[in-house]
Amino acid sequence: MRLLYVLRKLIPWILIFLVAFLGWRACSSSIEKLLGGKEEPEVEVTHNTILTKIEEMGKLELVRYNFKDVVEYSKEVSRFLPNSKVALIVSGEAVGCIDLQKLQPSDLQFLGDTALHISLPAPEICYYRVNHTESKVFGKENTYFQDAELVDEGYKFAEKNVKQAALNSGILKQTSINAEKILKPMLENMTGRKVYLMPRETMQAPPVPKKR
Repeated sequence: MRLLYVLRKLIPWILIFLVAFLGWRACSSSIEKLLGGKEEPEVEVTHNTILTKIEEMGKLELVRYNFKDVVEYSKEVSRFLPNSKVALIVSGEAVGCIDLQKLQPSDLQFLGDTALHISLPAPEICYYRVNHTESKVFGKENTYFQDAELVDEGYKFAEKNVKQAALNSGILKQTSINAEKILKPMLENMTGRKVYLMPRETMQAPPVPKKR
């Protein structure tokens, strides 16, 4: 009986406390809005943020050319002796890329709220090399006990041919084409804008006439 008596005395005070607390919460919320209280922060993708994200991609590899060739390397040893020769079956590759770290703030132009115009650096060959595991020597002549040196020189000669063959095959043009196919969707997803890619125009100084 004593417990019921205490509860009857406390219940009105508990109700008063709850009403006061809820009223205080409602009033403080209204006052905060009137005084310009905290709002959800606006997220804005800035020019510098986009540029930094693109630069983080570094050299973006866009095309790979594989080559298989027979290379004959000849070296004169002496006018009194026949030339040394090695014949190689060479497997090589060259990779075309665009170095996005070369982008500058002036290469990005925002067109309203929906489009982004990007002037890309010129395409380049990232690297070219001979795949030694798939290459082999199939002929030697007059090596005069310099087999290893001649083979090494032959592979270096073949490596230069890989680069030139890639250029002759249009690797730089294909790199630009693939940039449109691969890089454009990536940038549109990153920025939420329609992206237009174009090559950066480079102005070269006119040649200086020779003095007579």
